[in-house]
Amino acid sequence: MTDLLRKPVGTQGHVHDITVASARGASAPDWGYVGFGLYHLRAGEVAGEATGAREVILVLVEGHAHVTGAGCDFGVLGDRLSVFEATPPHCVYVPNGAEWRAVATTDCVLAVCSAPGHGGHAAQVIGPVGVPQVTRGRGTNTRHINAIAMEERDVADSLLVTEVFTPAGHWSSYPPHRHDADDFPRMTYLEETYYHRLNPATGFGVQRVFTEDGSLDATISFSDGDVVLVPKGHHPVGAPYAHDLYYLNVMAGPRRNWRFQNHPDFDWIAQRDA
Repeated sequence: MTDLLRKPVGTQGHVHDITVASARGASAPDWGYVGFGLYHLRAGEVAGEATGAREVILVLVEGHAHVTGAGCDFGVLGDRLSVFEATPPHCVYVPNGAEWRAVATTDCVLAVCSAPGHGGHAAQVIGPVGVPQVTRGRGTNTRHINAIAMEERDVADSLLVTEVFTPAGHWSSYPPHRHDADDFPRMTYLEETYYHRLNPATGFGVQRVFTEDGSLDATISFSDGDVVLVPKGHHPVGAPYAHDLYYLNVMAGPRRNWRFQNHPDFDWIAQRDA
């Protein structure tokens, strides 16, 4: 199994804890920015962490929780009980040098997206109000986006976070594209994680992570709840027939801009669909 695929360690509690150190491996030796955690909490259970040198965006993927952070009480947050309701999520930004705590008031799935923080933003609720909803692509390349914290929203120092809903039988993160060179404005270097969910949950999806020179080429079959790391290269995703796909993307790098280049063999698709 490729080291880019990370399985949850269980069904309850802290099921994903992907740090900069744990992300590094044969396929990602230089990983240095993105962290991703995930909690499955039953009503009444508690999760909490100190942010240290990192900023955090908490995403209520499913369920409700009472959230506090950096000395602020944000109250009970959460709306959708199933991620496939596809409504914009409740989200909280917590800066570096702070602590956060979440007490589940229903069964709850809480994502913890992290990257280096620089003290540039205060703790605040950043969703669902203000989260743009966008549809991209056409035909079987159509997908629907909740742009939680992309660069158009000045809500974080480093983090770029978005949700994507890909209908069954469609492709996503397509045409294949990469953002693995620090060459702004042509391209930015951004590591990326994909937290995948499937409906029905018994299905699978496919993601290929590959470079144009062939130094990295992994085709990954992922299950509901898996995380895929993208240290470099192109990274298209396919949702098989009869299984809708959701993923939560976390990106970060030297600068908070998303600039990418399509694979030269597939750029004609983007030009046609523009």
